[in-house]
Amino acid sequence: MRKNLTLLMVFIMILSSGCTNNLYSSKEVNQSKNSAIDEVSNETQGQASTGALTSGSSSKGGKAEASASSQKVNAIDYNTVKPNECGQIMVVMFHNFIEEYQGKGDKAYTTTFSEFQKLLQDLYDRKYRLISLTDMLNNNIDIPAGCIPMVFTFDDGTAGQFSLTEKAGKLVVNPRSAVGIMEEFNKTHPDFGLSGTFYVNLGVKTTFKGDGTMSERLKYLIDKGFEIGNHTKTHVSLPEVKTSQKMLEEVGGNQKLMNEYVPGYVFNSFSLPFGSASKNLKEYVIHGNYEGTEYRHSAVMLVGANPAPSPVSVKFDPLAVPRVRATGITKVECDLAWWLDAVSKGSSQYVSDGNADTVAVPKSKKENVDMAKLNGKQLIEY
Repeated sequence: MRKNLTLLMVFIMILSSGCTNNLYSSKEVNQSKNSAIDEVSNETQGQASTGALTSGSSSKGGKAEASASSQKVNAIDYNTVKPNECGQIMVVMFHNFIEEYQGKGDKAYTTTFSEFQKLLQDLYDRKYRLISLTDMLNNNIDIPAGCIPMVFTFDDGTAGQFSLTEKAGKLVVNPRSAVGIMEEFNKTHPDFGLSGTFYVNLGVKTTFKGDGTMSERLKYLIDKGFEIGNHTKTHVSLPEVKTSQKMLEEVGGNQKLMNEYVPGYVFNSFSLPFGSASKNLKEYVIHGNYEGTEYRHSAVMLVGANPAPSPVSVKFDPLAVPRVRATGITKVECDLAWWLDAVSKGSSQYVSDGNADTVAVPKSKKENVDMAKLNGKQLIEY
């Protein structure tokens, strides 16, 4: 108990001083802070004991459906697996990837290919499994029991993240890119998952610089199951945008270019450049119409600095999704390495029960579940 209380005090001190980013609002900061603190605080109250399974939703499937779902859930040992599907999910934010550091660029936002390879193996060994951002937003999380969902996001469309190269007259992924490394890892670890969202600035011609046209580059990612998100046309700092017309040009203009490169593809989410939002024109980040091109984002990514609440959590806000910064050449407080160490000491993170049709939580955490967000799924308390 004394050890847990000490851990709680350390978390509160750190979160109060350094695990937030002043580029987003105090409401969003407090949401992330409180989520982390509340989860660690629950540790001092002990683990929930095994009890009867109950349904907390009025699923239309009736008794037969509930019975089948309960039987599937009963196949796991709750005391061993300890599922917590209202726990936090790390949405990781990557930027630059390079072969080795040459003394230029931001060390905190730059990852070497070799370190990225090691990271994938480390995450796999820790039972993390990749899911798409869309599946997270829709609470369509289907991973094995005891595994932990994670979402990868990539900002700015750098060549180190992804590029194509011509080989024997055919365009193939550059093996020395994040996507190339992920594809290679997926060959031997297919259960890890192969997904991520790339936030692009299509007005920047160096986006995914390499062989092939912009259309071919984007289509390659989409065909592989990756998602593309809006990051403005030219990576403008939104607080510096003073007119609605300029905001529409940056946000809607990026969607218009996407329509030209990949007809019919619609951005579903938006990542704030520099993590900064426009106070007076923020509604244009969500939806608008630019020269006949309509756009609407169902989610907005922040820059920092904590794991995101579960999509069934009372604290989850898709229009303010916090992200964890990937560990760079220089480690910083609250980066991915920091959080991997922190969450391993508690029960704050999302742990799957292995059943995509249910939401399993310890009884002590039931109050964290927003019943309206279950969408017909059965709530299991234990």
